[in-house]
Amino acid sequence: MGKKIKVLIVDDSAVVRQTMEQILSSDPRIEVMGTAADPYIAAEKIRHEVPDVITLDVEMPRMDGVTFLHKIMTQHPIPVVICSSLTGEGSETAIKALESGAVDIITKPRMGAKQFIKESKVRIVDAVKGAAVANLKKLKSISRRGQLGVSPKLTADAVMAPPPTRAMAQTTEKIVVVGASTGGTEALREFLMSMPMDAPGIVIVQHMPENFTAAFAQRLDGLCKVTVKEAESGDSVITGRALIAPGNRHTILKRSGARYYVEVKDGPLVCRHRPSVDVLFRSAARYAGKNAVGVIMTGMGDDGSKGMKEMKSVGAFNIAQDEATSVVFGMPKEAIKLGVVDRVLPLDTISSAVIKAARQ
Repeated sequence: MGKKIKVLIVDDSAVVRQTMEQILSSDPRIEVMGTAADPYIAAEKIRHEVPDVITLDVEMPRMDGVTFLHKIMTQHPIPVVICSSLTGEGSETAIKALESGAVDIITKPRMGAKQFIKESKVRIVDAVKGAAVANLKKLKSISRRGQLGVSPKLTADAVMAPPPTRAMAQTTEKIVVVGASTGGTEALREFLMSMPMDAPGIVIVQHMPENFTAAFAQRLDGLCKVTVKEAESGDSVITGRALIAPGNRHTILKRSGARYYVEVKDGPLVCRHRPSVDVLFRSAARYAGKNAVGVIMTGMGDDGSKGMKEMKSVGAFNIAQDEATSVVFGMPKEAIKLGVVDRVLPLDTISSAVIKAARQ
């Protein structure tokens, strides 16, 4: 099986610490090396044994999680997964934590319906595994530049029927669809900040819990020339606008005549995720066909590779982020392996390649 991933859980709530420990210990590849009620206790534990991954609460007494994160990243970089509540203020703090070098965000596990606990477990375990293989040097450089038996791995069929062999009738407007996961928040920031005001309409799936995507979109909207917002059903996909799929809902591209718009819907986890890149890419294959430009970025797993294959089969142009600039070279690698990628590019050249492809 190889070396286990050693995790340190830092949270001021004893209930959360206990629940997290149960969830993570249930996976044979993960070992909880300890828990800490605050950053001071955590720092003491790290002095004795360095974990592979830290899960960190951002709202704690004595020292807040973001301050502790800064200290970790400057003194002894360790992959950190932010564990946050669903409050609006908490989500803004969590977005700041991502900008400060955290690898991923998860929501605190809370007791509820059996299905919720099951899905929460998938998300938490996958986030820790993704963090364990994350390349922190790449994450830092982007920031400076500005299988479990838990649930079946469903395909996009669970949300949307397979596309017909031919896409819909002709329209000339180009649409860009983007998928990203671990390390994607900073990659997307760089990608969108490079986009001109007249960039083609963009729809993005970034694996992120609900409530955080709105804060993420708002943050990007203040930084970019294009308008960035969290997608809502009926939102038009138009020039100069980027829509980010809300956490915990699937986002589908649709078309009515010449107008592209999105539908946000519930559904099961697809490729272990909701939103799923495969679901978005399948909808792009169906409704945009050869007018779509697909981009797959840094992330663990293979979400998006099958959808990109469907896009390629109807004539879309596909781009994958290269290994050298990916925090986790998982999703792009799987798409490249399927032979459905037209260009493999470093992050800082993807936006110009997208614009070029959209104008052809």
